Amino acid sequence: MTVVVVGNPKPMSRTRAAAEMVARKLTGVAPQHVIDVVDLGPGLLGWGDPAVAAAKEIVKSADSLVVASPTFKATYTGLLKLFLDQFGQGELNGITTYPLMLGASQIHALAPELTLRPVLVEIGASCPAPALYLLDSEYETSADLDKWLGLARRFVPQVSS
Repeated sequence: MTVVVVGNPKPMSRTRAAAEMVARKLTGVAPQHVIDVVDLGPGLLGWGDPAVAAAKEIVKSADSLVVASPTFKATYTGLLKLFLDQFGQGELNGITTYPLMLGASQIHALAPELTLRPVLVEIGASCPAPALYLLDSEYETSADLDKWLGLARRFVPQVSS
């Protein structure tokens, strides 16, 4: 099962569209679950919120996970950080995860590798492929995406039905 987590403060964002597209191109099927973190609202500010707990369980049940954020101040959003902080060290238990960030310029192309990937690994994700950075103006037609897919597809887990 593929799950997408989107940390954009805008609901139904371009980041979400890009993450769903990446998941579909990566696995050949649409993601089974999309968690738009903005929908979790104030429940992210504490611990024990039922909607946040349900979202965590969906994430923990994934075979493949795409975690996406726009680039804000050269890193991922605080909203995504609030959600990721809900997970304890190692809690993702080796789920194959693909960090994705969108930005307006190539100047921040290393942001997903340097900022998002480390926190995902800390909470137990396995990130075997390089993190992906796409320009938000051309994410649908990016040659970088095609090159990345060629590398990342070999790490997609085989899911038994």
